Amino acid sequence: MATNFLVHEKIWFDKFKYDDAERRFYEQMNGPVAGSSRQENGASVILRDIARARENIQKSLAGSSGPGATSGPSGDHSELVVRIASLEVENQSLRGVVQDLQQAVSKLEARLSALEKSSPAHRATAPQTQHVSPMRQVEPPARKVATATEDDEDDDIDLFGSDEEEDREAARLREERLRQYAEKKTKKPALVAKSSILLDVKPWDDETDMAQLEACVRSIQMDGLTWGGSKLVPVGYGIHKLQIQCVVEDDKVGTDLLEEEITKFQEHVQSVDVAAFNKV
Repeated sequence: MATNFLVHEKIWFDKFKYDDAERRFYEQMNGPVAGSSRQENGASVILRDIARARENIQKSLAGSSGPGATSGPSGDHSELVVRIASLEVENQSLRGVVQDLQQAVSKLEARLSALEKSSPAHRATAPQTQHVSPMRQVEPPARKVATATEDDEDDDIDLFGSDEEEDREAARLREERLRQYAEKKTKKPALVAKSSILLDVKPWDDETDMAQLEACVRSIQMDGLTWGGSKLVPVGYGIHKLQIQCVVEDDKVGTDLLEEEITKFQEHVQSVDVAAFNKV
């Protein structure tokens, strides 16, 4: 039972032995490799070896199909046949890939040659070579035709004077632009920094007239001070505090000045606190 189980087992423990036997078998069949056979194509050599191996395997299978044949060698031969078939399929796929690559390379070469012929740089070089040579031939005679009067006029030109005039003009333009920029900068209004302040004004007790307290606070008028909304917030024991919003210019009005002015109404105001302070 153990022997039959190992015969049908898929694990191949002594694969290296079969590999050595297969290598010796191919060496005996093919014989020594000549110098000319090394230069043959690799694919054709593989196909030839595969064909020979298939023939030998078929012969072996035919010989082992008799009554004395065992199941072990036939299983090995069938596995070898499967391997050879897979190698053939892989070889065919590799051939197809190589052919596709060759076709792609040929298409790219044809397209590259067409682009080189139709490139604008290639077209522009031809007219330049045709027109440059006659111009170079005409220039020397034109220089020789210059008369004595033209030479005299060239001598009368004051190169240094023209440079000084250009420098003066450039300096005048620079000064004019600087003056215009300074005027534009002075006319531009400066940004005014403002802040939004939320004040908590607390009365003395619950009998304080909160409407009169708010009227006293809003009676404070300063340059850069703008009063906003207000509301009464309960504190406890029937007492409410006045929460009032205002916007001030930082350079003109500060929180200390506001607190000082509001606390002057001592009959109604107990204290003043800054609840919130935000830049506008």
